[in-house]
Amino acid sequence: MNNILITGATGNVGFEVIRFLTKIDSSNRIVAGVRNIEKAKNVFKDYPDLAYTHFDFEDFDTFDSALKGIDKIFLLRPPPISDIDKYFKPLISKIKEKNITQIVFLSVQGAEKSKVIPHNKIERLISENGLDFIFLRPSYFMQNLTTTLIEDIQTKREIILPSGNAKFNWIDIENIGEAGAILLDKFGDYKNQAIEITGLENENFETVTELINSLIDNPIKYRNVNPLKFFRIKKREGMVKGMIIVMILLHFLPRFQKEPRISDFYERLTGKKPTDLKTFIEREKESIDKQ
Repeated sequence: MNNILITGATGNVGFEVIRFLTKIDSSNRIVAGVRNIEKAKNVFKDYPDLAYTHFDFEDFDTFDSALKGIDKIFLLRPPPISDIDKYFKPLISKIKEKNITQIVFLSVQGAEKSKVIPHNKIERLISENGLDFIFLRPSYFMQNLTTTLIEDIQTKREIILPSGNAKFNWIDIENIGEAGAILLDKFGDYKNQAIEITGLENENFETVTELINSLIDNPIKYRNVNPLKFFRIKKREGMVKGMIIVMILLHFLPRFQKEPRISDFYERLTGKKPTDLKTFIEREKESIDKQ
């Protein structure tokens, strides 16, 4: 039996990894690493066999007990955490100390190309510490439309970003969660590989906005702004500085990069096509259309 710790368990990706792990017919013991166990039990009320442990990326005192007896880890970076040396160096050191060598790290497509993004630094930390890994590198989350960008969509009927006409590849978090669960279960088959997982569509925000408007009643628009203006807008709205910088890196740098590669890994792994944008928007229409 493997004890698998899922960090960020109540977040979008963590939840989906747990959901799909519970569907796999295996003897895995799944442990949700969460800051508030009682709240997490409510989130996972339909998962009676799920175990819980107190884990907080910003509380080093939780690392030791959370990692006790763990064989594999699904590791991600919470969006607000940008200081990798402060938070991830001690975590990776503790993982190594506990002799946990199997890590599936949720990275990002293109992480190997840019040393300034946090995911690149975390990948290097894992490799330099001699841990066995799978770097799962997804493309741009469809769910950004219903999480990070949803407040502007619902209150301003706008998507405000410094993205210009840059094309992004769009992937459904459900597809990422399913892939992550399979990779954790069959870690040995993919050990020490960096794997890109993408959808089938490379589209810019202008085109995606047009698609959204063809499917909803209350239209939205895409407003391209320069990085400095974006910073000022989000700072005024109260977004933390680290998160603003990550948002700028994620949305501005693609303007100077090649169009994203499209990978067939998800289809090879599952035998299914990844979710397309139209299907996702129709599924989330109520949230996007809400004012």
